[in-house]
Amino acid sequence: MENTLHIGPLGPWDLAALALLVGCWLWIGWRTEHPPAQRPSVGRLMEGYRREWMRQMVTRQPRIFDGAMMDGLRQSTTFFASTALIAIGGGLALIGNPERITDLAQDFALDEGPKLLWEARILTAVLFGANAFMKFVWSHRLFSYAAIAMAAVPNDAADPLAYPRAEQAALVNINAAKSFNRGLRSVYFALTALAWLLGPEVLMIVTLFTTAMLWRREFASTARRALLDNPPV
Repeated sequence: MENTLHIGPLGPWDLAALALLVGCWLWIGWRTEHPPAQRPSVGRLMEGYRREWMRQMVTRQPRIFDGAMMDGLRQSTTFFASTALIAIGGGLALIGNPERITDLAQDFALDEGPKLLWEARILTAVLFGANAFMKFVWSHRLFSYAAIAMAAVPNDAADPLAYPRAEQAALVNINAAKSFNRGLRSVYFALTALAWLLGPEVLMIVTLFTTAMLWRREFASTARRALLDNPPV
């Protein structure tokens, strides 16, 4: 009797590699957005800087710089959303014609396996890409909301609504940045998922490497050390 776990074309090593990939993606996202109080992530530090940005905007005249900043942020989300959409189309094209991948596997003397297995591997990367696309689109929308909220901040700093509305704009800006960062993490793990084409063992190694790289950038990077100097109150 066969006791080895299989789900469709996925063997035990494939299932373990897939579980590690999804688990690391969820864990690094949660840890980045919910860091320990004594060791904030870059994302959490930037929340303070975004609030300070909105507070400084109240007394900045004219606010051309702030408008240009928002325009740049929105252009970034547009670029990544377009890139993710192109990648999704390419992945779906490969799923429709997996012979190209199996031919490549033969060239590299890799275990071919059933076509459904190759399709599942490609589909995993496509799903991460689709999640990235949705996050980038929502981030673009939120940055638009933030720009409107910024425009609603009174020019007179003595106006009782000036700083409360600036705080509202900051909160929308922060949520837009969170969605953008989630999209970027999905892009990282979409690229990581492509390592599955070389086998589940390779996917495990690349998953751990990607997770360690993202952790270092959030908790042990030069950028983080720079942001820790004179942080906003």
